[in-house]
Amino acid sequence: MAATGLYVHIPFCLQKCHYCDFPSYPLRHLADEYLRAMAREAENYIAQDISVGTVFIGGGTPTCLASEELERLLALLQRSFFIAANAEFTVEANPGTVTAEKLEVLKAYGVNRLSFGVQAFQPELLAKLGRLHTVADVYAGFTLARERGFANINLDLMSGLPGQSMGQWRETLDKAIALQPEHIAAYSLKVEEGTLFHRQMRAGCLSLPDEETDAAMTAAARERLRAAGFEHYEISNFAKPGCRSRHNLRYWRNETYIGIGCAAWSYWDGVRRGNVTGVADYIARMLAGQPATAEREPVTRQGAMSETMMLGLRLRQGVSRPDFAARFGIDPLEAYPEIIAGLVRQKLIAVDAGRICLTERALPVGNLVFGAFV
Repeated sequence: MAATGLYVHIPFCLQKCHYCDFPSYPLRHLADEYLRAMAREAENYIAQDISVGTVFIGGGTPTCLASEELERLLALLQRSFFIAANAEFTVEANPGTVTAEKLEVLKAYGVNRLSFGVQAFQPELLAKLGRLHTVADVYAGFTLARERGFANINLDLMSGLPGQSMGQWRETLDKAIALQPEHIAAYSLKVEEGTLFHRQMRAGCLSLPDEETDAAMTAAARERLRAAGFEHYEISNFAKPGCRSRHNLRYWRNETYIGIGCAAWSYWDGVRRGNVTGVADYIARMLAGQPATAEREPVTRQGAMSETMMLGLRLRQGVSRPDFAARFGIDPLEAYPEIIAGLVRQKLIAVDAGRICLTERALPVGNLVFGAFV
């Protein structure tokens, strides 16, 4: 069996950030029961003898767990899945929540990639975002990770923040580059429903950069990161050679993955499954021997084709025509002749014998291209 991906959701945070709409909660006291529940869910996969090629532990803030809790989590994953020796094994970490002891535990269990949620290098912007870490925490956490042997580190950065100037964004990019990480994810803020920012925006008290400035910030990120030797391989992701996120590539290529934990999604055996989002509900279901699945959607051939086009076009390499044809028995040009012809006329996609990909012109309006394949 080809190796699949494994996503593990740790929903605990010390404090909810003002922009965050992920299932994360300040319920750290439930960690013990949650880990017991996760062990029950993971045990369901033991008999299937599943090979895992990429692991991503996200949240929430996985590193807000204590060292012994991290060890319990990693041990249960090791018991339940065959994690390949060359697997990419990522853990999300917030600056200020990593310690030498925690990093040593991660290293001992094969974690070889860290993803730090930095967002900005200005104290005033971190405060506006509701982040608890300081700029000093960023440097301390990064240095500690390097000292403990982590040679593959991602930094998450955000543009389009309330009150953020172009000068501040350039400063954030430059300081991130100076740390010499292997990967940088540079996202523009999207205000999501249910967040504090959304409530502030509806009340008219959230001051965001205008669309022109936001677009200029995104363009500045591409220019500066490319000049610094980062490969722009996905709309918002940049990597040094050989350091693309293998786990996220699995999503963008519409490949299989298993998710465990509350709010985790799986794409397995042609079905998408989503677990219940509440921590207490998830714990109760698992400890009572009930399924965690709250949503189940069989993926049709047509649906899989559309998703493969929409997700694959996020990659700068685009969609491989031979791979698409091998998977679905039809070339994308035959499956979507009118859509592709129209996008080519608008100079939003480029087509050659091997690939279909976004043009440089299409990068700011990528969502319009993706939506054409719905």
